[in-house]
Amino acid sequence: MDNLSDTLKKLKITAVDRTEDSLEGCLDCLLQALAQNNLETSEKIQGSGILQLFASLLIPQSSCTAKVANVIAEVAKNEFMRTPCVDAGLISPLVQLLHSKDQEVLLQTGRALGNICYDSHSLQAQLINMGVIPTLVKLLGIHCQNSALTEMCLVAFGNLAELESSKEQFASTNIAEELVKLFKKQIEHDKKEMIFEVLAPLAENDAIKLQLVEAGLVECLLEIVQQKVDSDKEDDIAELKTASDLMVLLLLGDESMQKLFEGGKGNVFQRVLSWIPSNNHQLQLAGALAIANFARNDGNCIHMVDNGIVEKLMDLLDRHVEDGNVTVQHAALSALRNLAIPVVNKAKMLSAGVTEAVLKFLKSEMPPVQFKLLGTLRMLIDAQAEAAEQLGKNVKLVERLVEWCEAKDHAGVMGESNRLLSALIRHSKSKDVIKTIVQSGGIKHLVTMATSEHVIMQNEALVALALIAALELVTAEKDLESAKLVQILHRLLADDRSAPEIKYNSMVLICALMGSESLHKEVQDLSFLDVVSKLRSHENKSVAQQASLTEQRLTMGS
Repeated sequence: MDNLSDTLKKLKITAVDRTEDSLEGCLDCLLQALAQNNLETSEKIQGSGILQLFASLLIPQSSCTAKVANVIAEVAKNEFMRTPCVDAGLISPLVQLLHSKDQEVLLQTGRALGNICYDSHSLQAQLINMGVIPTLVKLLGIHCQNSALTEMCLVAFGNLAELESSKEQFASTNIAEELVKLFKKQIEHDKKEMIFEVLAPLAENDAIKLQLVEAGLVECLLEIVQQKVDSDKEDDIAELKTASDLMVLLLLGDESMQKLFEGGKGNVFQRVLSWIPSNNHQLQLAGALAIANFARNDGNCIHMVDNGIVEKLMDLLDRHVEDGNVTVQHAALSALRNLAIPVVNKAKMLSAGVTEAVLKFLKSEMPPVQFKLLGTLRMLIDAQAEAAEQLGKNVKLVERLVEWCEAKDHAGVMGESNRLLSALIRHSKSKDVIKTIVQSGGIKHLVTMATSEHVIMQNEALVALALIAALELVTAEKDLESAKLVQILHRLLADDRSAPEIKYNSMVLICALMGSESLHKEVQDLSFLDVVSKLRSHENKSVAQQASLTEQRLTMGS
């Protein structure tokens, strides 16, 4: 180590004199010492103050530049050396060196910058602001034959792509084209994996999704799926998963999805369809998720339902009823829910037997599956009176809904269960459905739903309760009383923050409740007249009119 001290002293002198031969000898000694004991050597380098001199040595013309950058890269492997490197002003000259033509300089410079900025979002953001992204993309294109340089660029992209601020810069380069070109050349699994690790974060950006589709990435992914689908080798299984996941990610962008759908005639859409009946769980999952993504606009949904997608998804669900794969169940139900959104699809899907297929999962204990099951049924019965009545009289279903209305750990499931209970009443307008819900103990949940923080849910609850009061008040009377409905309505009407439609529907409900002696008495006891008469001058015309009608009803009834 004495030798090292001498070298550092000598280096200080030669760094100023710029005698290239002795400088090179000193740098070789340093690199050797770092190779033997990186930690101790780095501490000595830090103590010697030599780092400050390195900034002046990082010049394109010098034959020692690559070795200086190499020394920096080696010391910056240690966390404690990164800040001193920044403080010594090394980042700016290193970034300048990325314009060098010398491949060794480029490689060592890339390593040095990568190690200094490792794990530091603020330093990586600084590099992005200094414009390294377009420079590195250009380098990848020029030096794609140099595997060490290519790897350096990929590692840099992988780190920088994690930052949101990088996405716009990447989108303004031809990164998509370069990566796809590189990907097509790769044979080794590890190299492909490195490219995948860059593609995944980049593909979260919609503009880059489209660029990747246009650069032909999808064809590469489909080819991987075809090659690996029957393999049981670990690497192949991993590659199949990554490729199919990335495919689904590309479909999350509206433009990229529509481009690949090609009116339902596209090769990609057809290939994805063939994944659903496959025996490979990963492909079934990706296929169902892809269909859910294609089903994001009415035109696509209608086309797919007319071309038999529902039957394929029902067959898939059927294979996963007993001890099924939860992610596949969830994905297939997501696809069916989206497909059920267009009005013209509802009757077609109901007659295809979708409700029966979905109800097989009522016994599922998995909240994500429960959530999608509820959403699918709610979409299917929207304005479908017959289907709503049929489901609303299904005691098993209604009892399960009431149970899920209490799933406090799973707000999504709880909310969807309440909304489906209300939808069964609103769309069926059926006395039998109301009786089933009363007998199963569902009334209290609809009353609680009227106090939800979401106006849409409050409204759905109030409309359902008004139908109950109009059609089956005697049956529901006791439950409405014990759920303290009248007090809740008073609160909603008195609260200035209640939306106009909430005030309106609360008054409609009050009028309907007057048919019950005990509820009527509660209304009288709570001085509703004061609250209602104030609403006669409400800025919303419908609310003001309903307030006048309600006032008359209350005065008549008193």
